[in-house]
Amino acid sequence: MRGGTREAAASEGRESSGAERDATAPAATAGTTLLRRQGSLVPQRSIAGRSLVMVIAIMTYLACLAAGAAHLVAGAVNDWTSSISSEMTIEVRPMPGRDIEADVAAAAEAARKTSGVSSVKAYTRAESEALLQPWVGTGLDVTDLPIPRMITLAQEPNARPDTADLSRRLAAIGPAASLDDHRAFISRLSTMANALIVVAVGIVALVLAASALAVGFATRSAVALNHEVVEVLHLVGADDNFVAREFQRRFFALGIEGGALGAAAAAICYFIAGILSTKFASSAAADQMEAVFGSFQFGALGYVIIAAVAVTVAYSTSLVSRMTVKRRLRAMA
Repeated sequence: MRGGTREAAASEGRESSGAERDATAPAATAGTTLLRRQGSLVPQRSIAGRSLVMVIAIMTYLACLAAGAAHLVAGAVNDWTSSISSEMTIEVRPMPGRDIEADVAAAAEAARKTSGVSSVKAYTRAESEALLQPWVGTGLDVTDLPIPRMITLAQEPNARPDTADLSRRLAAIGPAASLDDHRAFISRLSTMANALIVVAVGIVALVLAASALAVGFATRSAVALNHEVVEVLHLVGADDNFVAREFQRRFFALGIEGGALGAAAAAICYFIAGILSTKFASSAAADQMEAVFGSFQFGALGYVIIAAVAVTVAYSTSLVSRMTVKRRLRAMA
């Protein structure tokens, strides 16, 4: 008799559990259907969604401008150093009681005898005067000026000239000749360029951090506004990962949209700047820009960097939203 009672109780328990599952399944389906009918916990076309897209677009635009500037500076420095490091210069100064032509010839001969030097060019008096024209103009008589004479030395590929031996040879000629291998200038130039690149990278990091903060605030606001929906989803069996994925999916879409807008605006700016630099290549302003940024050709790598920044913004937006939602859900629990 007691065995029959236990079987009856077990049968009633199974029927009760089945009834609960049958009741829960439609509720879960209804909750999911409600969520899908809304489109998302965070409507994309809401005022808050559009505002967040604009904030992300502006942040991405600034980050892309900074990253592009770092790319231009790095390319210009690479061009400068590769050009300067392959040459050396001998300066022969005019001194009382000395024949500058003889000193120039002796210094050029000493350079030709140095290992690692492929070619030597000694500037004439007229060529040296022409070097001063960008600073003094063309109408000034510089005949009586003590203009030093320059000798340029081209290095052999993959070879390092014996600068110590050349310096000893020049010292034997006299105090008028001196060697400049441009190492000090290259070192200062590299230090300045690296500082600019670090500043640009820092700006990119700060902009991304500000964007992440904005996304975090927007996510917390969205969780608060959809508190009842989140509670219903929990009641019908949805876990925190499901809810977090819904927020992550929507904020990733917002990040993609804002990142694409900002990156496109930055790419257009650099494209227009390249066209203008080509159009006004003969002007003084263009010469100054070329001296600082090189030929101002952004190149394919620059646009790849811009795209990488946009992808980073979208991914960080998605990641920050997911982390924020899970933290808020744990606090609610």
